[in-house]
Amino acid sequence: MRARGPSWLSPWIARIALGTLDRVAWVVVALGVSANFVTLASLGLAAVGGLLVGLGKFAWATGIVVSASLGDALDGLVARRSGAASIGGALLDCASDRYGETFLLGGLAVHFRGSAGPLVLTLGALTGSFMVSYGSAKAEALGVAVPAGAMRRAERALCLCCGLGLTAGLTAFANAGWLAPWTADVPVLIAVGLVAAVGNASAIGRLRGLAGSPSLALKLPVSSEPDRVRAHSRSLTNH
Repeated sequence: MRARGPSWLSPWIARIALGTLDRVAWVVVALGVSANFVTLASLGLAAVGGLLVGLGKFAWATGIVVSASLGDALDGLVARRSGAASIGGALLDCASDRYGETFLLGGLAVHFRGSAGPLVLTLGALTGSFMVSYGSAKAEALGVAVPAGAMRRAERALCLCCGLGLTAGLTAFANAGWLAPWTADVPVLIAVGLVAAVGNASAIGRLRGLAGSPSLALKLPVSSEPDRVRAHSRSLTNH
């Protein structure tokens, strides 16, 4: 049960993007390409992109990471359009998402390994990314609506891809001597900082909303304190 939270994208941009991806999905289905193949191909691209980020090759990494992100958005549409949606495919997609984000942010962590501040910021972004996804998965596992929140998967991908692209452009200017070398990493650091700050705040908000959900309270059994004490006493007696 997935609730739609606020999005940074305006509705008409989202509609255009989804419409374009939907048309691409029909082409992919017509070519006989499976959703799982798209998922695994996206994961492979994410691994290559993370490696290039770790090596500081942001220009090459940007195009590959953008392609991986588009593939991640495409595989679900392909599964639905081909009638091949399954629990196994959904699990593969979720696992691929987590690994893909680990590759990208792990690559950034390697890139910033010599600077404590940027490294901590990157680890904070990785934590926020995982915790936002954990809040969604936990709500779905409990069968309640996912609390609204910002910095979802698509928003994180957009933020990080923009940061990578701008850093690639500034790196070219810095290499030409037009900018100070330290300025090149500013865009990606801003992007990572946004993911870290907004992602963790959103994750905490989601978990608090989930804990206070009336529908969740109705699903969970309520035990009285005496019952728990008696159960504990029986446990001690048995042992």
